[in-house]
Amino acid sequence: MNGTGMRDLFLLDPGTIFLNHGSFGACPRQVFERYQEWQVQLERQPVAFLDPERGYRRWMAETRRALANDLGTNADDLVGCVNATHGLNIVARSLPLEPGDEILMTDHEYAATQKTWDFVARNTGAKLVYVAIPLPLTEAAQFNDAVIGAMTDRTRVLFASHITSPTSLAFPLETVIEEARHRGIYTVIDGAHAPGHVSLDLDRLGADFYCGNCHKWMMAPKGAGFLHARKEHQPMLDPLVISHGWQGDRMAEGPFGGSPFVDAMEIQGTRDPSAWLTVPEALRFRREQGLEEAAGTCSDLAHETAGRLLDLCRTEPLSSREYSAPLMVSVPVPTKKHAWLQRELHDRHRIEIPVVRWNASSCLRLSVQCYNTRAEMDLLIEAVASLLKLPDGT
Repeated sequence: MNGTGMRDLFLLDPGTIFLNHGSFGACPRQVFERYQEWQVQLERQPVAFLDPERGYRRWMAETRRALANDLGTNADDLVGCVNATHGLNIVARSLPLEPGDEILMTDHEYAATQKTWDFVARNTGAKLVYVAIPLPLTEAAQFNDAVIGAMTDRTRVLFASHITSPTSLAFPLETVIEEARHRGIYTVIDGAHAPGHVSLDLDRLGADFYCGNCHKWMMAPKGAGFLHARKEHQPMLDPLVISHGWQGDRMAEGPFGGSPFVDAMEIQGTRDPSAWLTVPEALRFRREQGLEEAAGTCSDLAHETAGRLLDLCRTEPLSSREYSAPLMVSVPVPTKKHAWLQRELHDRHRIEIPVVRWNASSCLRLSVQCYNTRAEMDLLIEAVASLLKLPDGT
């Protein structure tokens, strides 16, 4: 089932055309109700709930197992965190960087993650190096040659998005991750948009560190993300908050019976883990509603609409379909006032969709999820056409 029939399963404002699933996701009613059940359970008996020996560790582990099964990895190699940026901060601030070391990243990265690495560089003396990815991206060799060609004997970290936020590109990461390992370079992948969006096999991908969100395309509540780390690198990671779960001497077993990695990240005093504990319900919803099967229809609608927008705006695509995210497409639009266009689409037409500034371009980023319809795409086309004719639209 796609479109109107699915809309009733979500809590979205019926007066808004929501074409921005990529920013914060949208939690289905069934999943949100389970989230609230966890919160009520916490408030009814907070001591029993948060005691590692009386349920908390078991519930956290159940989510890790369910998620690990979906992500193609071992449950002991991932931990829950608030979001992908939180996970990235754990990694970036734990890596042994020194003055003169280089942190290599593409020119398509999310602004918050760029700031994370800038903070780390300022505090370690490391240097940020950006590599431009040739556009339109139509072959894996374009990406591989650009990234590998920018590696030097000073490169210590390769940071790249799995699916880019401003440009919606799906980077072919396997070859550059393999090359980085051969050179002794840490690979850190921002998977904010990947879980629930593309098929993932983290063990096969082989990145040293992978940070992802469950609240976007996986449809868990806000505040559910994860950090995955290869086992040999877990001892170097310290949580951002040192609390009950941390063990300074790095014992083989953590202070609460898990690994030092798991205990240090998951047992941090008083917290509300309800969003994380709801991830299995989000996975269940996706299975029951056949969302993997429906993704092809959504992808066709997204890319068909993107093609119509490109024709309307007389702009060129950023990539072939193979190297674009399946359900999210960024389309260059002929305006220098990206904030104006986004505001007018919402205020005049009740369309919630981001228009982002990337390099010298403005890009309208279209997300299509199971609750969206072709009629909504038609309204978007009409709205963009009318707004770009206004004096402020150029």
